[in-house]
This record gives sequence, structure tokens and C-alpha cells, in this order.
Amino acid sequence: ALAARLGDWQSDGRDLSFVIGGPDGVNEACRQRADFVWSLSRLTLPHGLARVLLAEQLFRAWSLQAGHPYHRV
Repeated sequence: ALAARLGDWQSDGRDLSFVIGGPDGVNEACRQRADFVWSLSRLTLPHGLARVLLAEQLFRAWSLQAGHPYHRV
């Protein structure tokens, strides 16, 4: 799902920004401006861990798009 969405965004030539919210999430005004809202986890994660998890998920999605068997290694 994320890999397909990233492919669509790449095809559109869109710039991407990711926002990591605080312990209570992202405020409603920010959420309303977003084109897409994604939750990494139902858990409250430290920002450092959330950044690593985001980077891993993006790498995985791009690897799948490129045909790399990341999820099978």
C-alpha cells in the first residue's frame, strides 16, 4: 500500500514532507492540511525511534517498487 502510494507521488513529481507528532499526535489544523495521514503505530514512540521506523518503512517501500526482495531477505 505505501509502496504504491509512493509510486503515485513519484509519478506526480510531488514534494513530500513527513510530520512526526508529539505524544498526543498532530494538532487538528495540521491534520486538515495533510493530503495523507499515516500512523506508524498505536504506541507512543520516542521521536528518535519514530524517525528510524519511518526511514525503514520508506526504504522498504522504495525497495519493493524497485523489485528488490527486501521483505524476503
